[in-house]
Amino acid sequence: MSVIRRVRDITAATLNDRLERSEDPVRLIDQFLVTTKQEIVEAERLYQQYLMHANQMKQQLQQAQLLRDKREQQALLALKAEEEHIAKMALQEKIQQEEKIEQYTELYEQSKNAILELEDQINMLKSEYQTVFDKRQYYFARMESLRLQQRMNQRMGAYGMQDVPRMFQRLEDRVSDWELESRSLRDLRRMGQEFAVQAGTTLQSALDRELNRLKQKLEDSGKE
Repeated sequence: MSVIRRVRDITAATLNDRLERSEDPVRLIDQFLVTTKQEIVEAERLYQQYLMHANQMKQQLQQAQLLRDKREQQALLALKAEEEHIAKMALQEKIQQEEKIEQYTELYEQSKNAILELEDQINMLKSEYQTVFDKRQYYFARMESLRLQQRMNQRMGAYGMQDVPRMFQRLEDRVSDWELESRSLRDLRRMGQEFAVQAGTTLQSALDRELNRLKQKLEDSGKE
């Protein structure tokens, strides 16, 4: 198991543990996605560097192979020409190139193995990112549903149907008060009108009595 994969496993396990205790899982998932995205970018950058390095090792290997074969041909030609000294020089360089071939072959194989491992890690990171992103969309939808439900509950609590009867009862009491007040004022006016009529009648009777008294007095004076 590579170091990157081991760290990712630990991070994923930590995320699962923190999600269980988090009050805002969407925010926590977003942080995880940002970190994972950065790691994908870094892994892809490293992958490109390994590709370049592997190509360089391959070129060095091919050049060493070509030079080895060339020096062997030169050694054969020198032997045919009975120039053993030149043949030994060619063979000596051939041996050096064979050592280089062995070295660059090892480096090239290491680079290829690293490239394959990085490909697996990048695919793993991308798969993990997509999985967590899908979970993020799911939790976001759940949190949004919860938020809307809470708003609906608050609204129903403030303006629920249970308050309608109470509201109309208060209105009924107030209208009844207005009606009672109106009837009271009407009764007072009627009483005032009746009192005025009664007072007028009483005054007229008093005037009539006084008038009759005076007439009687005049009549009595004329007799004298």
